[in-house]
Parts: sequence; structure tokens; C-alpha cells
Amino acid sequence: MSEDEKKLAEEAYSADSIQVLEGLEAVRKRPAMYIGDIGSKGLHHLVYEVVDNSIDEALGGYCDRISVKIHKDNSITVADNGRGIPTGVMDKENKSALEVVMTVLHAGGKFDKGSYKVSGGLHGVGVSCVNALSSKLTATIKRKGKIFQQVYERGKPKSDIEIIGDTDESGTIIKFLPDNTIFQVSEYSFDILAARLRELAFLNKGIRLSIEDEREKAENGNGDTNRYEEFYSEEGLKEFVEYLDVTREKIIDNPVHIVFDKTDVPVEIALQYNDSFSENVYSYVNNINTIEGGTHLAGFRRGLTRTLKKYADESGATSKLKFDISGDDFREGLTAIISVKVQEPQFEGQTKTKLGNSEVMGAVDQAVSQMLTNYLEENPKDAKAIVSKVILAATARHAARKARELVQRKNMFSGSGLPGKLADCSDRDPAKCEIYLVEGDSAGGTAKQGRDRTFQAILPLRGKILNVEKAMQHKVFDSEEIKNIFTALGVSIGTEEDSKALNISGLRYHKIIIMTDADVDGSHIATLIMTFFFRYMQDLIRLGYLYIATPPLYLIKKGKTEVYAWSEEECNRISAELGQGKETGITIQRYKGLGEMNAEQLWSTTMDPRSRTLRQVTIENAAEADHIFSMLMGDEVAPRREFIERNARYANIDA
Repeated sequence: MSEDEKKLAEEAYSADSIQVLEGLEAVRKRPAMYIGDIGSKGLHHLVYEVVDNSIDEALGGYCDRISVKIHKDNSITVADNGRGIPTGVMDKENKSALEVVMTVLHAGGKFDKGSYKVSGGLHGVGVSCVNALSSKLTATIKRKGKIFQQVYERGKPKSDIEIIGDTDESGTIIKFLPDNTIFQVSEYSFDILAARLRELAFLNKGIRLSIEDEREKAENGNGDTNRYEEFYSEEGLKEFVEYLDVTREKIIDNPVHIVFDKTDVPVEIALQYNDSFSENVYSYVNNINTIEGGTHLAGFRRGLTRTLKKYADESGATSKLKFDISGDDFREGLTAIISVKVQEPQFEGQTKTKLGNSEVMGAVDQAVSQMLTNYLEENPKDAKAIVSKVILAATARHAARKARELVQRKNMFSGSGLPGKLADCSDRDPAKCEIYLVEGDSAGGTAKQGRDRTFQAILPLRGKILNVEKAMQHKVFDSEEIKNIFTALGVSIGTEEDSKALNISGLRYHKIIIMTDADVDGSHIATLIMTFFFRYMQDLIRLGYLYIATPPLYLIKKGKTEVYAWSEEECNRISAELGQGKETGITIQRYKGLGEMNAEQLWSTTMDPRSRTLRQVTIENAAEADHIFSMLMGDEVAPRREFIERNARYANIDA
């Protein structure tokens, strides 16, 4: 956009650009309808909504700096250097445009096609939802030489807009405190917000995003600087792929970077092949992570498969193969980011994150076909490496099919087809049933004694399960422990089109609980199991079925009083309350494993639904989760050590 075009658009962006579709009364009554839930996910979603408005300004070319600050009281400030929300009075509403944007659902510049070419927000609910769900929100606008401000409480303005000063800057500053009468949690996670800002920086090159946390001090020697990170990308998706693959061994020198704008749908793709056995493809529409895929992902897969197959056939590389290569084979060891910009995206699917626009499939297919064909012809060395990887994947897939069929054969264990080690529950309603994946036969035996056999099943696992991050697919299906998990859960995996497609129609439990010792080895085993679920059963995580049990670390006794503690800090506090020293008769038992508890103790602390604490495993950001799992469970030691050193001070780690 030229400077003249920018100036004209800026002048046109006024109160008249804001259109009103409906009111906002229902948001406080049914917040989950608008932000997903009222837990941690919904809490963080408030920040994303405000940041998305700033990103819209950036997409239009009016903003290049966005900052997020977490205050000590867990309020949030999001600031940008865009044009500033218009403050003029809207004739139809007889209110300022700012007040309408902040108090009316579906009001915003993104409904006026002249204001934004594309928009990141799904429905324009954005900042009005944030306002409705905040106990207090302050909007400060720098625009046309003045600083305007208006304060709201629970979505309602406390006063008219005030002019509080002069300025030669422009931009919008939104500070809000989530309403603790609505949200189940109130504490923001620096890491979750940082991951989203990092993602946005990769998806929108040239924009500087930062996050500062007043609650944490950085390690800078004097301890008086807040924890802070800044994200900026010069090359966008190319750097995104390199970031995701930093711990994997790449088989081509540089990522393939595709930028295609010959249709009405601008397409940008970056892809890299590595020596791993997993496919990691992430798709975005207007910065929205479409976790269920859609037409852009289908177009990418179609173009990739057809183009690579044509090249492999014409080069003679497949002439000696006695079996066909499937589309799945072309995606093993592939890391890719697909980003499209769509003026009027249509979303569908369970979570409304599946793109439905039919025209996008052809645009992405065309982009991949043309650009990848040119790349393969110009880079014969990389082309040969990719084709060799594909042929190896196809060969392994044929070996894996036999192992997979073995997993799914009905009577491969006892007459019921279930693992012999499984102590099943009597109820057959999956919504009421739960299964514990327990570390070791000893702890498994204790859990079997302590459980409620009506709805709790126990599956003991022997030692550390296979690290699927470093194993070929047929080796995964050959693993006895993993076969036991598949058959116990009642799920099957693999179709002709997709060898990792998960069929959960036979799922027998809606709570799958990982229960390991509360020590370093136990944490490692839990991470191995979570890696397996992330790579092979991610749908179960997204449905909210995977949990981690939290057994206590300490038992503090004084006379007949017994109190459990789940951390060293809690143990110290309880000990102080009961009295310190041998003369007080206090004893502290440190549990090194689940087997040290008897059945009654394990039930009351870790398995009884009335008193236990379960931590639900969720995926806030799939690309970031992929990066972390590949780093923690891959071969590269240096990035893992750096990650642990960087994050140890921000986490509770039991040594």
C-alpha cells in the first residue's frame, strides 16, 4: 500500500466505518459461547481477542509494534501504535464509535470492507467480549493529536470519553482485569501468551511483539528487571519452520518457501523435510490456527502429493517399487506451515476452526504445484533427498500395516480381546468410566486394591514406554505396552489415506489418567506417555480426555494427625503449623513412589473423585507443543539443556 493510499484509508477510517449488528447482553450470562470456556483457555483468549485487533491494524499496514504487559494483579495491558479506535460520535447510535466498539457485540471496523482487507477475528466479538467479562477496562486512544480515555466496569461505561492530554503519537491501549466472579482461574501464564505472540510474529513478518511480566524478575544480575521477551521475524514462515525443526536433523539445506498471490487468496507456505517419522503441518487463516484443517490443508496435500509423485515417477526413482506410494508417505518427516488470507472465511467443524471456503483449495493446490515444481527442478540434490525419504516411508508403512492389523485383531490377548494386565471396571458407559495408566506392576497392584471397580480401570505399564519421537511407525505398533494402551482404550488407528487417522468410536473411557511416581523418573515416564498421545492420539487430548494424577510428595504425622503435602513449600507450612522439632513428635515421610502408599492412602489422596486433584492435559498451541516435544524427546542435547535452564526457575521441579 502506497503512502497516499494509506493516508486516504486512514482518513476514511472514522466513526462511519463502525457497523453495529447486535447487542451484547448474553456475553456475561453465557461466556463460554463466545470465548470457549471460563477456565485457563478462556482467560487467555481475552488477551488474544485484544491482540487480534492490533494485528488487524498491522495487516492493514498501520501498525508495527504491539506490546502485552501482565501486571501484578493479573490485569493485562495491550498497546499498539496503530491509528487508534475512532472516537467520533456515530449518528445512528448517538454514541462515540469507541463506546460502540467497546459495548456492542459484532461492532467493529472489520465489518466495513473498506477498513480492513482481511481480519484475524472470527466474528468481531473481540474487545466488546473482553469488556463484558472484565471487572474493569480502561481504553486509552491516541488519535489526531489528542489522548482520549474511557473507563468501563463489567461492560458498562462509567463516564463519557475524556480528553486527558495531547500527543503526536497514535495507537490504542487497552487495560483490563478479568472478572473473577466469572472465571474459574485468574492467573495468566507468561509462557502461553509468549507462545501465541511468537506465533503471530512468524505469521506477520516485520511486526515487533513483546511481552513483559511484572510478577517475575528476570535473571539479569540485579533482579530489578521484569521478565521480558520480544519477537520479531524478518522472513516469516521460513523462520517458523526452522524454529519448529531446530532439534530435528534436516534432510534438505533450506526450507522451501512459497509465496503465491496470483489468485484472490494470497498463499504463503514454508516446508522442510527432516529425518523424523512424524508429519507436523499447521494451517492458518488470517492468523487463526485451523486445528481441524479444511480446504487450504486439503489443497496443500493434493498439490504436494501430485507434484512429488510426478517428479518421482519421471525421475525413475519409483520404477522398481512393487507397491504404490500413498499420500501419507509424502508427508512423513514433513514440517510445514500453511497461511492463507481470506476476505470472508467460512468456518465449520466441531470447534469452528475448519476452513470451508471451496475456492481456497484450488488456490493452495495451484500455489504448491507451480512453486514446488520449480523448486524440484532447480534443486536436484534436495529433490533426490526428498524422494528417497518418501520411498523409505512407503516401505516402512507396509511393514507397519501388518503390525497395525495385529494391534486391531479382536482376540489377540484373552477371549475378550483386552490386555491380560487390564483390571477393567464393571460400568460400560464411557462417559462414566476412567482408566489409570500406572507406572509399574507394584503400584498397579496397589491401585487395583484401592480403586472403585465400578468405574475405575487399571492398566499397569512396565517401565518406560517406547519414545515414539525417535521410533519408526511399525516399531511403535510392535511395542507391547503401546499395543496394550490401544486395545485397552478400544481405539483403532490408520486408514488407507492416513496411517495415523484415529477412530475413537469404540473408546471405552472418557477419562484417561496418567499416574506415575512424583519424582524425576515418574515425570519422564509421564512425558513419554504424553508424547505418545500427542503424536498418535491427539484427538483425545483435544476432547479433554487426558489427565495427570497428582500423588502427594509428603505425609506429615503428629500423633494421630496425618496431613499430606504436594510440594516442599506446603510440607514446610504444615510442619510449622503442627510445630517443629523432635520434641513435638512430628515425622515427615517422603514418598519416593506410588508403591510406598497402601491402597487406602492411594485412594484417598490420588484416586477418590471427592478429594483428588487431576490436571487436565490441553493443547493451547499445537505448533509450540510440537517444538517442545521434539526438543524434550529428540536426540539434540544442547537445545534441551538450554530449555531446562531457561525454564527451571519458572517451574516447580522435584529433584
